[in-house]
Amino acid sequence: MSAQDDLPNLLNDCVHCGFCLPTCPTYVLWGEEMDSPRGRIHLMQQHVEGAPISGPMAEHFDRCLGCMACVTSCPSGVQYDRLIETTREQVESEHPRPLKERVIREMVFQLFPYKRRLRALRGPLRAYQKSGLERLVRRSGILERLSPSIAAMERLAPPLGKAPRLPERVAARGGRRATVGMLTGCVQGEFFPGVNAATARVLAMEGCDVVIPRGQGCCGALSMHAGRADEARAFARRTVETFESVDVIVVNSAGCGSAMKEYRALLADDPGWAARAEALSAKTRDLAEYLVELGPRAERGPLPVTVAYHDACHLAHAQGVRSQPRALLAAIPGLTVREIAEPDICCGSAGTYNLFQPEAAGELGDRKAVNVDATGAELLVAANPGCSMQIATALRRRGAGIAVAHTAQVLDASLRDLGRDALVARGS
Repeated sequence: MSAQDDLPNLLNDCVHCGFCLPTCPTYVLWGEEMDSPRGRIHLMQQHVEGAPISGPMAEHFDRCLGCMACVTSCPSGVQYDRLIETTREQVESEHPRPLKERVIREMVFQLFPYKRRLRALRGPLRAYQKSGLERLVRRSGILERLSPSIAAMERLAPPLGKAPRLPERVAARGGRRATVGMLTGCVQGEFFPGVNAATARVLAMEGCDVVIPRGQGCCGALSMHAGRADEARAFARRTVETFESVDVIVVNSAGCGSAMKEYRALLADDPGWAARAEALSAKTRDLAEYLVELGPRAERGPLPVTVAYHDACHLAHAQGVRSQPRALLAAIPGLTVREIAEPDICCGSAGTYNLFQPEAAGELGDRKAVNVDATGAELLVAANPGCSMQIATALRRRGAGIAVAHTAQVLDASLRDLGRDALVARGS
């Protein structure tokens, strides 16, 4: 049964207990019932009973980050992830958005899922960053007046350097223990190519042949979580085809890994693809998840650095991967891991959320930056490109000189004995 058909039953699972309220970022910010999971479920019920999706109703749904913290905290097992994704699909098909909003949303979805378009943007963006225009534009406030969403895109863009291109196969060091496929991602691949390079090296040093299909495209995560279901299914089918020949797919982006593990539900009603999607979901692993399953072989070098580890929502809540990254970090000699207060409150990135809801995202980013800064750590470790951009921007806004790195980059620095400066220098 599809989520659309099963919606009334899914809604009835909620007993309105309120356990979700303190974990919901928007409820924490504003204290408004309709901006909580319980309140949104009430609105969904109204729609099921015949109420049209009005502007205010759509706004409450749009304000949801889709962080899944409520799913983790719910004692009744409410599948809010299925509820909000189904509802967003209904919003997109039934609710006419204002022209300006439609234009911005279409621009985002015609850019970010397409690697070649992102790659074409790299050169001009890099030149812009080097020219010094960045400060002038931000001081003028011209982008904010034009569109807060465009201003958010400019503000969140990470500093760009040269982008190393990975070969289609990276050979295992020493005896081969496994052959794995590697998803390079869209934003990860074009804005954080160093993370992919580090991921491939770490897997190779741990005895894996790493297959990196050149023709891979977007996994569909952004589309799936924004109610663009047909678009997401098209991306999913292409990803299934691309990786069918490997036994394990390693993913270093929390949002992408979560989406690929959801293919089994996304394509469940498609007879030609359901079994293939199920097989792909079953063999998808987050990088940290896979490395812990594989077990360490390469020798770790010392890294005398204090790190704060950030739980990406689509890793911790959606995939249940919490202990593995911490275990990998704690096994590095000299490295100290510190916990961040309010770990279950989203940083405000949430896929496209910080582009479409920049004000709320900014408040959440600032809240997260305060908690990161309070750890006294030299380095923030995060496993999702959106989180890295969001928190790095908020830390800069706060004037905190804390570097940001992916788990793969920390492991790579340890395995290659690069020392702490290879990581912390980027935050100074």
